[in-house]
Amino acid sequence: MPPHLSADHPAAQPPGRGSVDALISQTRRLRGEVDAVRRDTQSDGSGPRERWQRALCDLALHQLNDLDAHLAQLRDGPSAASPAPAAAPAGRAAPPAPRTGALLSRVGSAEWNLLTDEASWSGELYQILGRDPAAAPLTLDELPALVLDEDRPKLTSMVTHCLVDAKPIDGEFRIVRPDGETRTVHMMGEPVLDSDGSTASMWAVLRDVSELRRSQHALSETRDSLQRHRHHAQTEHRLAVELQEAVLPPWRGSLRLPHQGPRTLDLAARYLPSSTSALIGGDWYDALELADGDTLLSVGDLTGHGVAVTSGMATLLGAVRGMAMAGTQPGQLMSWLNQLLDATVQPALGSAVCCRYRPDTRTLTWAQAGHPAPLLFRDGTGHRLNAPDGVLLGATSGAVYAQAEESLRVGDLLLLHTDGLVPRHSRTDSVHRLLELAPRFGGARSAQDCVRLVVEEFGESERADDACVLVARVMS
Repeated sequence: MPPHLSADHPAAQPPGRGSVDALISQTRRLRGEVDAVRRDTQSDGSGPRERWQRALCDLALHQLNDLDAHLAQLRDGPSAASPAPAAAPAGRAAPPAPRTGALLSRVGSAEWNLLTDEASWSGELYQILGRDPAAAPLTLDELPALVLDEDRPKLTSMVTHCLVDAKPIDGEFRIVRPDGETRTVHMMGEPVLDSDGSTASMWAVLRDVSELRRSQHALSETRDSLQRHRHHAQTEHRLAVELQEAVLPPWRGSLRLPHQGPRTLDLAARYLPSSTSALIGGDWYDALELADGDTLLSVGDLTGHGVAVTSGMATLLGAVRGMAMAGTQPGQLMSWLNQLLDATVQPALGSAVCCRYRPDTRTLTWAQAGHPAPLLFRDGTGHRLNAPDGVLLGATSGAVYAQAEESLRVGDLLLLHTDGLVPRHSRTDSVHRLLELAPRFGGARSAQDCVRLVVEEFGESERADDACVLVARVMS
């Protein structure tokens, strides 16, 4: 028999109350803090991550509740009475009586005497197994009758190894109580050897861990759900990036359009991803030499994030290129884009600006759909072009889009951008901040230098939304 089960052993006496009371106070304070965290997570939402956090808190609360209960039992010592178990074997103390409270009743003890075939159960064990305290405790041969069929071999193996090989017991099995409820029981025990070294009895502590296992199961399910969510998000992000890279212009650094002829545009652009979202947005930029020698410049933004939005952006950009290559003017092009977006299965809104630059006359014809107007920088100053009428794409059926013309000069610099280029600023404030770069643009050697100035000024980090910037400088 382990020494701590002896009634005369010092360990059976209550420990110093002061030290244990201090531990109980700390445990209860921590339990309150964990409970406060759980309430916070409950108000944060019901997504996979929030469910996982709440499951972790539930599990921690279960553990702290048990710790509080066991510390109280340690402080108060074993009870003097036992309800009605069979008499303990000679020379051994009866297991402690049941205590009030659901938590403390989840731990019970038992001893099976192999020499007399007698059993001794604590009151807590009767409660765990749902047995009548007035009934005789079950023998080792009778105990498997309470266990689920699939768990009986596990119990038999544990008991056999303990009795035959003198190995300690540490395992779990499920029992069915008389009321039909299934509970999970954790059993820890060891053989008690006689003077000749043979096994005289088996002692065990049994704990009802049903709530703990349910919490762990819920935690495992939410963790799996979170992992699936993360995997789905990673896959969606990868697909969106691949799709975006496939449709945005392949050129990096400066580009000259048209490729032939003396009067060219020096072009550069940059896509700036959000730093707060893992999903790709629907922003785009484009520069394309058309069949008649004109140059198409466009930027736009389809609302939302993810693969569906990136796919919609690819559709719009393809339509812009196709219609521009066929000679469609910007105003008519916007009207047809609006019809295209209005006819899509998934409702969406978009904004865009489309410019057609004719190099032989240095004329810029452009239209916009609810989008920031291009900024024109000339001789060290800048201003926003007066925008022709145009509502958001997809906002209303049959919308008509006006177009405007602007005569450009050698050295002029045109800046097109999407909302969000200047973080944490309204559209009007963003324009003012960009126009303040005019003196620095005047000293830039190329369009690429101008884009670099914008990125350095407004940064690629701490950006709540995606953004694009496209710079075109008239060379000759």
